[in-house]
Amino acid sequence: MLVALAGGIGASKFLRGLTRVWDPKDILIVVNTGDDLRMHGLHVSPDIDSVVYRLAGVGDDDRGWGRGEETWNVLRTLTSLGEPGWYGLGDRDIAGQLLRTRLIRDEGWTLTQATSELCKRLGVQANVVPMSNNIVETRVEVAGHDGPEELSFQEYWVARRAADPVLAVRFRGIENALPAPGILESIGSACGIVFCPSNPIVSISPILSVGGVRKAIEAAPCPKLAVTPIIAGAPVRGMADKLMPVWGIEVSALGVARMYARLIDYFVLDGVDAAQKDDVRALGLEPVLTSTLMSTREAEISLARTVVSKLSSKMP
Repeated sequence: MLVALAGGIGASKFLRGLTRVWDPKDILIVVNTGDDLRMHGLHVSPDIDSVVYRLAGVGDDDRGWGRGEETWNVLRTLTSLGEPGWYGLGDRDIAGQLLRTRLIRDEGWTLTQATSELCKRLGVQANVVPMSNNIVETRVEVAGHDGPEELSFQEYWVARRAADPVLAVRFRGIENALPAPGILESIGSACGIVFCPSNPIVSISPILSVGGVRKAIEAAPCPKLAVTPIIAGAPVRGMADKLMPVWGIEVSALGVARMYARLIDYFVLDGVDAAQKDDVRALGLEPVLTSTLMSTREAEISLARTVVSKLSSKMP
């Protein structure tokens, strides 16, 4: 089984390509849940939804998140009643949140079980699991007008549009978080492990910080590979460039490679960053040069095919 660590739009696009070149039933996708939030009483899992909707063929490719052919009647009515409207849940999207919330709150299901059920109902064949059934909150400390202020990730990213200078990023509750059932076993028996092109700070690091995950990946005998989310010194989307310096990480493909160096064997970087390949090799990694900008469905498949080809060359 292939194991993929994922979070965000880049990961969902890559995974859509991956399921075209590898049997989706033979892929375990471990998704970040540090971005989860409560909104209008609903349990919202943005990264899980980005992956599930994209794989189900119902995601909004223009926005990159949420469902396609969306309408906004509920949100408009809520805001007219004085409720917050900064987080854009569309009418179709709310249906998924209602299902998840009912299963967890009323039926006593875990997030893992609720995610599996959503996948089943939407026809997603890949195995999508949250990194943990325990609550982990990504918290962003920013420089406010009256001193440091702590925000949830979604408040920082969506409500405040990443405008505040960042002082620190922490994962509240991570010390008590256990990996969702089957994750450690799947890592140990995986034929390959892929770090998707996701924000290394708030998408991949929470997964690696869940109890036992990092050690399991280090110990896994299979080939391991990461795809850069940084091209020409900038993220394709998102705010990684605002967060990486806070952890002392250079905003470059090489900076990401250094961050993952002890965990992987191969590092995929875009052709525009070919000058960094020798520095990547000096880390003990084999650089893989290709186009990583997934602007079309064909580009998603091409990148996935490159990844699978490299991993397959070292599989038993």
